[in-house]
Amino acid sequence: MSLDAKKYPTLILADNPIELRKLPKESLVKLCDELRQFLLDSVSRSSGHFASGLGAVELTVALHYVYNTPFDQLIWDVGHQAYPHKILTGRRDRIGTIRHRNGLHPFPWRGESEYDQLSVGHSATSISAGLGMAVAAEHESLGRRTVCVIGDGAITAGMAFEAMNHAGDIKSDLLVVLNDNEMSISENVGALNKHLAQILSGKLFTTLREGGKKVLSGIPPIKELVKRTEEHIKGMVVPSTLFEELGFNYIGPIDGHDVHGLVQTLKNMRVKKGPQLLHIITQKGRGYAPAELDPITWHAVPKFDPQIGTLPKVSDGCVVSYSGIFGDWLCATAAEDDKLMAITPAMREGSGMVAFSREYPHQYFDVAIAEQHAVTFAAGLAIGGYHPVVAIYSTFLQRAYDQVIHDVAIQNLPVLFAIDRGGVVGADGQTHQGAFDLSYLRCIPNMVIMTPSDENECRLMLHTGYNYQAGPSAVRYPRGKGTNIILSELHELPLGKGLVHRKGAIVAILNFGTLFPQAKEAAQVLNATLVDMRFVKPLDGDLIKELAASHIALVTVEENAVMGGAGSGVNEFVMNQRLRIPVLNIGLPDYFIPQGSQEEIRSDLGLDYTGIRQKIEDWLG
Repeated sequence: MSLDAKKYPTLILADNPIELRKLPKESLVKLCDELRQFLLDSVSRSSGHFASGLGAVELTVALHYVYNTPFDQLIWDVGHQAYPHKILTGRRDRIGTIRHRNGLHPFPWRGESEYDQLSVGHSATSISAGLGMAVAAEHESLGRRTVCVIGDGAITAGMAFEAMNHAGDIKSDLLVVLNDNEMSISENVGALNKHLAQILSGKLFTTLREGGKKVLSGIPPIKELVKRTEEHIKGMVVPSTLFEELGFNYIGPIDGHDVHGLVQTLKNMRVKKGPQLLHIITQKGRGYAPAELDPITWHAVPKFDPQIGTLPKVSDGCVVSYSGIFGDWLCATAAEDDKLMAITPAMREGSGMVAFSREYPHQYFDVAIAEQHAVTFAAGLAIGGYHPVVAIYSTFLQRAYDQVIHDVAIQNLPVLFAIDRGGVVGADGQTHQGAFDLSYLRCIPNMVIMTPSDENECRLMLHTGYNYQAGPSAVRYPRGKGTNIILSELHELPLGKGLVHRKGAIVAILNFGTLFPQAKEAAQVLNATLVDMRFVKPLDGDLIKELAASHIALVTVEENAVMGGAGSGVNEFVMNQRLRIPVLNIGLPDYFIPQGSQEEIRSDLGLDYTGIRQKIEDWLG
């Protein structure tokens, strides 16, 4: 996106952080205004994450202005808020390609820029990685500084507290910036508190505090009184106790949209030793009224007209998404069973649980960004005689793998995992593709795994898994719309039984999941038998034996990594049964899949109808 020199004169001068640091301090407010406008102009044309970046403009400018990036290390947590960072670090002209095929990565990415110190996508990783970098910098002895930016949502994750606990113990030089845009502490933001923060971060307060400690160090009772008095005085004005107990020097909260105040406070804190925490208050969607009023809706947006101020409604022909199917099933089941307990790790909207959360608030639990806790919490509910359903994205369930094994599967507890975003997710790229869940779940004893081929099958499998009380179960479904198939009455599916949809000759295609329409087209052209296997575990061994006896080859199709996936399960069964039949596995390749639309990615990987047919024909020779 080219820049209009009249509209963006200051932003043009700030072509990169080196040039940014040459600007006079007085021009920073204008730079922030232009950067915010540029973000609005660019995202409205290209789509992408929006509200978080608007809220982080002043912070981004101040950090690059004060710190000598990329020598000083700036680490973003998750990265939804990092669009301004990308714009200021040499990627301004390509920002319109973000999240698109062959474009900029949706989050900070080490291979994209020297200013991206850590590749991110999942939350709460910044402090752990930053502490490791800070320790490395200490050994390097070149004066390199390390800054981690983390949001108030991400800091609820256990990993963040584990990292802070370690940092407070080893006392490395590290600044954690807590970007808080939701906590109800507005009374602490203002002139008094901003002044207090600058005093607390300045040399005078530090000198007085440390000098007083030295003078009184020989008088233990007085020393303890001074320490407690200091903590209580600060505690009356700022919420510092928790972080200081973890070993951090707490400063704030301060106004995160006062760029001059941020610059001064960061300059004071840059030279301080040991772990520091700067608490800033920001507004998600800042500077664009519709996003300020509804930051959830404006978190990630399609292309839109900024003058109108509403997001376009996409016509989908009344086709319901898989997340919507799950939400409807959840409400219908709760109406019949008050023992249903639904759990989400901060993904209510994405998982289709908004209506459920309103209609059944006492059966709904948002545990925040704490996937490990979500799974073990579900285990506790199951032990207590309730019926927990954990709604979670495939890529986020990876974070709770030990809990799935140790706290659910070993104890054989009836927990239902509703795994959304299985397979190709699309624009969020490598960190969010649901490529591995069938592989990492299939090897767990006691686990039942189901892969619906359409939205009706998804409902039936959720119903089957919910009523399966002999152990844990998982239903794995994709992001996006269904097939508009007619929905049937709910009934339980026979466990571990596939369904033959088409009888053909020579080749039998065993489909696992929602690539079924593509596999169906290929089967028709090739005159192949088509089977919807339904269950990855337990496999329909009897059906596989029948197919092996009547065909010369088997082909498995899945939107999961081929290595260890559903097809691998078929391979193992064929070998263990000494069935003399070759098997072709079609699925996701052995590399991390970059961003793009779902259709583009499937086409590139040969997972559309043409690709599946071609792979089979080439293999048959």
